[in-house]
Amino acid sequence: MMTHAAGVQASPESAGPCASSGEPGIAKKLGARIQAALSGRTGTESVAVYDRKRGIRCAVADGGRYDSASVVKATILGALLRQAADEGRPLTASEKSLATKMIARSDNGAASALWRSVGRARLGRFLAGADMTQTTLGPSGYWGLTQITARDQLRLLGRFTASNTLLSDEARAYALRLMNGVVASQRWGTPAGRPAGVTWHVKNGWLPRQGRSWRVHSIGAFDGGGADYMIVVLTRDTPSMAYGVETIERVARAVHRDLNPGMRPTAPESTPSDAWEMSDGSVPPGR
Repeated sequence: MMTHAAGVQASPESAGPCASSGEPGIAKKLGARIQAALSGRTGTESVAVYDRKRGIRCAVADGGRYDSASVVKATILGALLRQAADEGRPLTASEKSLATKMIARSDNGAASALWRSVGRARLGRFLAGADMTQTTLGPSGYWGLTQITARDQLRLLGRFTASNTLLSDEARAYALRLMNGVVASQRWGTPAGRPAGVTWHVKNGWLPRQGRSWRVHSIGAFDGGGADYMIVVLTRDTPSMAYGVETIERVARAVHRDLNPGMRPTAPESTPSDAWEMSDGSVPPGR
């Protein structure tokens, strides 16, 4: 059964996984809903949520380490944008094409090409600049085996969604446009349950290890309609990809509901399909 409970970070204000000095009531309610969404689920989960407007932070085992699968592609994108800024130039046509394929279609060949061209040294400097101290790059070309935490993924989303010295406003807007252009079959996960007036930006990953249990992850940033929040849900050891997606979406719906009171959720952006039981290909079979 699940092992996330030991990682819940309690706080005096909320006595649960969510805390806010300004909105303790909402934080307490949201924390209870997240715990209910995770209750009884098979596998291990980590959750990190930050509502910038209300100052609400939620953390459930957010320091747990996971194989990144394709979620790391958002980090590769960030490092690419930082490289171009350091070199005082815009992205080349080739880089733009690869970045679009990597994010919008989760293309692995494009990710591998950018992983090589950006290089481990620049990727490491980007992680340091983003304060992603819990992230370890995958060995050699195995970017899908990068070790990530929900805490660090939330920090990455923070760099994409607010002005900072690591990424220019133009670079941030570009990254968010790509994450809003994900193909329909990959719009599951953290966008589930968002209201119609809230814009989503998402990157997902899905990977079975040794042909058995799955790692299924979703990171999302949400704005528009007065919203300004981020959701990260990482899972492992789930019996199927669809099961992992369901776990993520249970959490996402709880977050969207409590952070957008009175707003009706949209219809699902994607529905389960046979393709959901195929690896995202971020790690070769047998690894």
